[in-house]
Amino acid sequence: MDDLGRLDTPLHRLDARVKVLATLAFIAVVVSRDRYAVSALVPLALYPIALIAVGRLPVRALARKALAAAPFAILVGAFNPWFDRRPMAVIGPWTLSAGWISFISILLRFGLTVTAALALVAGTGMHRLCAALTQLGMPRAFVTQLLLLYRYLFVIAEQAGRTHRAARLRAGGRAPRLRAFGSMIAMLLLRSLDRADRVYRAMRARGFDGRIRSPRPLRLRPCDVGFLGGCLAFFAAARIWNLAEMAGRLIVDGAP
Repeated sequence: MDDLGRLDTPLHRLDARVKVLATLAFIAVVVSRDRYAVSALVPLALYPIALIAVGRLPVRALARKALAAAPFAILVGAFNPWFDRRPMAVIGPWTLSAGWISFISILLRFGLTVTAALALVAGTGMHRLCAALTQLGMPRAFVTQLLLLYRYLFVIAEQAGRTHRAARLRAGGRAPRLRAFGSMIAMLLLRSLDRADRVYRAMRARGFDGRIRSPRPLRLRPCDVGFLGGCLAFFAAARIWNLAEMAGRLIVDGAP
């Protein structure tokens, strides 16, 4: 994600603040739709698709990251088909219950929001994104913790991997027993606390005062305002009307 955030594309050159506001508005529109909305959500897929296309972001890499969180969305709606069995839609010989419709809607909302968030990070860079959040009024302590969490989560994961490999080597290549994970977690916690103290002293020695500074100055340009205005107009139209249904009617009425 850091490598993608350093690309030079029209998406990356947009002001980070307008991208944050547009993505937040997009997420708000997606989650505000009725729980049985499916067709009304489909046109909103144009936003993340446009971000990925304009930013020249790798679809497979973003899809792998989105699929890693998919079990959470599946768990949220997995029982809907059993609890809500009212017939709601007929597709050929199959009758879909309201539970299946709401389950599909949950998966669609998950795909739209997570893909848009990943495209925002990949098309902006985490450092510029946090700087934009600070200028938009997000509490400085929260933004600093978010940036440090993102930066050192990979370090902690690497340390956890080394600890697990060391435990396997001591066990002759066998997986550690369940009771051994308690000591492994305690060791990881102690090493993380020690590393956090060293990182804090190093940052203070380099003059860190809690402010996040962007490597590029954030300034609004006419194209930034046009991007935000166009996105908000599209989101408002998609929230007020079912654009997919309207397009279907136009195609059917205009067919010979």
